Amino acid sequence: MAWQGVWGLVLGGGLWLAAGVAHAQSAGIYTCTDAKGRKLTSDRPIIDCIDRTQNELNSSGTLRRQIGPSLTAEERNRVEEKEKQIAAERAREAEEKRRDRALLTRYPDRAAHDKERNEALAQVDEVMKAAIKRIGELAAQRKAIDAELEFYRGDVSKAPPYVRRQLEENDRSTVVQKRFIGEQEGEKKRVNGRFDEELVKLRQLWLLKSSPATASK
Repeated sequence: MAWQGVWGLVLGGGLWLAAGVAHAQSAGIYTCTDAKGRKLTSDRPIIDCIDRTQNELNSSGTLRRQIGPSLTAEERNRVEEKEKQIAAERAREAEEKRRDRALLTRYPDRAAHDKERNEALAQVDEVMKAAIKRIGELAAQRKAIDAELEFYRGDVSKAPPYVRRQLEENDRSTVVQKRFIGEQEGEKKRVNGRFDEELVKLRQLWLLKSSPATASK
């Protein structure tokens, strides 16, 4: 049975040799030129070339892949910052497209946009009308107060306290209403400014929407 032992050794050695060959074939060969100009070779990534590109070769000597240099902490931070900027720009573009779609949905044509502008301005005008009406009422009250002051020859200091109080309240209310009307005039300008700005953008969107290239999509 000695031949069986010999055969077992031969068979085992053959398997070990085959495994070794397979490992050698799968293992890469790493080559690079370091900072000193030396050409280095190793069976694993070369630490002296961590800051530069290394070539990983097959056992036949052909190029399997290239391994880029490892980044320093500062370089990684720069790369991450650049990636954040790119992501932020993409998010901004996506948000702008979303707003454009919403604007087109809300205002499919010029008539729809003009209608909403006029409605917004009409609301401001209604508020202003109420303030103007109140100023008219205050003016009528002031005439009545002035008529009563004639008994004191227009000298407010000689008028009774309640008359002086009415005069002060009338003046104060008139100032408040006039200031409010001025604020509403400013609001009308803001409303028109917003719709004018939208109209510039909408004209571009309407043109793109009606173009043959866009319509065919």
